Amino acid sequence: MDKVFGGAVIGFGGMGSWHANRIKSAQGIELIGVYDIDPERHEAARKDEIYTFSSREELLADDRIGLVTIATPNDVHKEIAIAAMAAGKNVICEKPVTLSSKDLEEMLGAAEKYGVLFTVHQNRRWDGDYLTVKKIYEDNTLGRIYNIESRVQGSRGIPGDWRGIKKYGGGMVLDWGVHLLDQALTIMGDKKLVSVYATTTHITNDEVDDGFRATLNFGDVNYYVEVTTNDFVELPRWFVLGENGSAVIENWDIEGRIVKVKDWENYDVTPIQAGAGITKTMAPRTSKTIKKYPLPKVHSDWGEFYRNVIACINGEENIIVTHKQIRRCMKLIEAIFESAKTNSVVPFEE
Repeated sequence: MDKVFGGAVIGFGGMGSWHANRIKSAQGIELIGVYDIDPERHEAARKDEIYTFSSREELLADDRIGLVTIATPNDVHKEIAIAAMAAGKNVICEKPVTLSSKDLEEMLGAAEKYGVLFTVHQNRRWDGDYLTVKKIYEDNTLGRIYNIESRVQGSRGIPGDWRGIKKYGGGMVLDWGVHLLDQALTIMGDKKLVSVYATTTHITNDEVDDGFRATLNFGDVNYYVEVTTNDFVELPRWFVLGENGSAVIENWDIEGRIVKVKDWENYDVTPIQAGAGITKTMAPRTSKTIKKYPLPKVHSDWGEFYRNVIACINGEENIIVTHKQIRRCMKLIEAIFESAKTNSVVPFEE
């Protein structure tokens, strides 16, 4: 990483300013400037002592810039990315990469044509809660895992900006869904995704989905994903079931626990009163046969994303967020929309 790349951001909204300020402190890259179509966002950038370009064309013509991060509304990702790659720039695109597999193939084709790096900013791969579940799964902590539930829940509806407008690529499948779906695919790795069944909600917005529920069938693993924006009682962020135990992660602060069987042979069941009847089946286990454990600690460093991009450009590493993964996630998003529209199970990978 002896060479310092010049970086620029197109789109200086919430995520664009987030990228710009982190590029300023990242190793191997220097922030040259930003561009946004909104003059007020240029004023905000200048207050942060960030140079603002007068046009996208001026930014792309600057020979100092080797890497462009795109943080605009979703519908213009493709156009800007292809223009940047045609100008010889390596490109990081905010998620979702674009609105269809057809558009994605044009973007990937441009990366190959112009010989530049193209990747997507899947920052939630560095969330500590996700990395904790991934470690539990990979370490076989609970024995054979057969059920994973992943939820994010809010109560304020869709933000009052372009995310609620269809033509800009709004809606929760494309906003939060893309994060949870990418996490699901990376946890499962090369395991075949057999089928998808999904429903969407329109409680607070008729134009785009304000939430969705999707069941991903990985054969021996059932993976459930849920995003809601009109929920006033939150369920756990993660709930994982294995043959020898269960794990719960309550929130992004990774509060939770693991409970495992320590004695399968000790039949300690005593019937309990359950409503208008009694039950042995649902009677809780006692401390004689189960043990509670803390969740594993997993180090998380989001800075790895930009370090990896720079190292990849320098030919020192392979890119973390690959074209194959980007394609698969885009196809999964399309399958969720198809399933919700047709109210049917959609086959995914034969």
